[in-house]
Amino acid sequence: MAIATLIAAGRLDDRLIDRALGALREIDPKAAFAAWIDEGDAVDLRVSGDIQAIRWALDGLQDVDVFVQPEENRFKRLLVADMDSTIVGQECLDELADFAGLKREIAEITERAMQGKLDFKAALRERVAMLSGLDEDAISRCLAERVVPNPGAATLVRTMRVGGARSILVTGGFVSFADPIAKLLGFNAVRANRLLFDGSLLTGSVEDPIVDAQAKRDALIEAREELGLKREETLAIGDGANDRLMVQEAGLGVAFRAKPALAEVADARLDHHGLDALLWVQGIRNRDWVKA
Repeated sequence: MAIATLIAAGRLDDRLIDRALGALREIDPKAAFAAWIDEGDAVDLRVSGDIQAIRWALDGLQDVDVFVQPEENRFKRLLVADMDSTIVGQECLDELADFAGLKREIAEITERAMQGKLDFKAALRERVAMLSGLDEDAISRCLAERVVPNPGAATLVRTMRVGGARSILVTGGFVSFADPIAKLLGFNAVRANRLLFDGSLLTGSVEDPIVDAQAKRDALIEAREELGLKREETLAIGDGANDRLMVQEAGLGVAFRAKPALAEVADARLDHHGLDALLWVQGIRNRDWVKA
C-alpha cells in the first residue's frame, strides 16, 4: 500500500482530489481519499500498485507537488541536503565571483557543471583558480549581502530535528559559506570543500579531496550506517547533476527546482512550494512545524 500526497497550498479542493483519484483508479480501482494533512493545503490518498506507475499517473496535475511513497517509514530519520540553489537560493561561488568582477564568466561554467555537461572537479578547480588573489573579506561580505536561505529551509530542518532526525548539509561549495548557513538553520553537520589562503588572500586552489557527487553519496551512506537506519528512513534533496548519486541513494530522493539531469532520476520533484512542504510529505501538520 502506498500514500500519494498532493500539495497545493491554499487551493487544494475536491476538484483536484477527484481528478487525482480518477487517474489513480486506472491503476487501482480501490484508490481512495485517506486524510487531510492540512485542509486546503495537503492531502493523502491511499493506493496500491507500482509506485512509479502511480507517480506517472499523477504527473499531469498542474501546479501540484506530488509525492508517492510506501506507508512505512514515512518520517525520515536522516536528511541530507545540498546547499547552493537548494537550501540557499544562490550559487555562492557565482556570487563571490561578482566581487572579483567575474560573475558572468564563472556562472556560465557553474551552469554547465550543474547540467552535467562538465566534470565537476575540473569545473570547480577552474572557477576557484579564477578567484586567485581575492581577499577573504569578500567571503564574509558575500555571505552577509547575497546569500539567503530558501523559504521553508529553517522550518524543515528544525522540525525534523525536534522529531529526532539528523540533518547534514553536504555541498560541493565551501566551508566558509556552509558552516554559517548550517549553524543558522540548525543542521547537525557539514561536509564541504575548503578554499586555500595565503594570508588573507585566496590562492586559487581548493583542498583535496574535493566533495563531489560520489562524496555526497558516501556522506549519506556513512550517516545512515552510523545511525543504524534503513534506506527507507532517509531523505535527500538537491538541484543539479552533482546530486544525482545522493538522491538516488536516499529512501526518498527529491529534486528541488531541479535541472533535468537530476529531475529524471529523483523520486519526486518539489517545483511549486517551499522546502517546508517536505514536512507535509512526512505527514506532519502545519501546527506542529517549528517555524523560523
